[in-house]
Amino acid sequence: MISISIIGAGNVATHLARQFVKLPQIHLQQMYNRHIDKLKEFESTTEIIDDLKQLKQANILVIALKDEAISDFSKKLQYFDSLIVHTSGSVAMSDLQVKRKGVFYPFQTFSKQVETMDFSQIPLLVEATYAADLQLLKNVAGLLSDNVLEINSKQRLALHIGGVFAANFVNRLYVEASLILQENQLSFDLLKPLILEVAQKVQDIPPIVAQTGPAYRGDYQIIDKHLSFLTDKQQKQIYRLLTERIVKTQ
Repeated sequence: MISISIIGAGNVATHLARQFVKLPQIHLQQMYNRHIDKLKEFESTTEIIDDLKQLKQANILVIALKDEAISDFSKKLQYFDSLIVHTSGSVAMSDLQVKRKGVFYPFQTFSKQVETMDFSQIPLLVEATYAADLQLLKNVAGLLSDNVLEINSKQRLALHIGGVFAANFVNRLYVEASLILQENQLSFDLLKPLILEVAQKVQDIPPIVAQTGPAYRGDYQIIDKHLSFLTDKQQKQIYRLLTERIVKTQ
């Protein structure tokens, strides 16, 4: 049985813990957070602690903290013999200030409010300094996902940036679209079939092939009409920037 302890109580820490407690091959040994009340969900399935002095050796210690906290926090674990990994897309493995280091990065957006997720389809991206540690991470990842891949820190950063464009920025565009519709007494629900169709389409064809719309067609009369209709300056800027990018890549 592989012993794992998790440091953190955020979205990633919570979802990993929910998965690990289901696996007979994994012993979720401890969860640590300064505010122990945030770990109440797991008090019946693992030992929860708020004192780092109580943290025990484990096969793997998972640091699931904010990016800016990872490197400094890892210094507190320098004397552990455990494999110590972080779960970030943008922090290099070399930023860990420990002997045995690695990365265990589930590439997905997580929210605590979504209680169950199908981890089998989530890409799990791993990296480690030593071959034996890399194999250990692959073994653990394979218990969760059918899509396990070894990538380096530069590749992981590129993927994370791609995720920001494909998910975070796109979701912000949903927000802007909803604001435009609300101002004109229309429901965001009207856009949902369109959103689902585009999402499904890029499962089968490259995104650049799936592109449609006035910018793709070079229909400047419609583009000008849209820009004239928009009253928000930032929405106009976003529209112009994306339109120019689409035109230049056709």
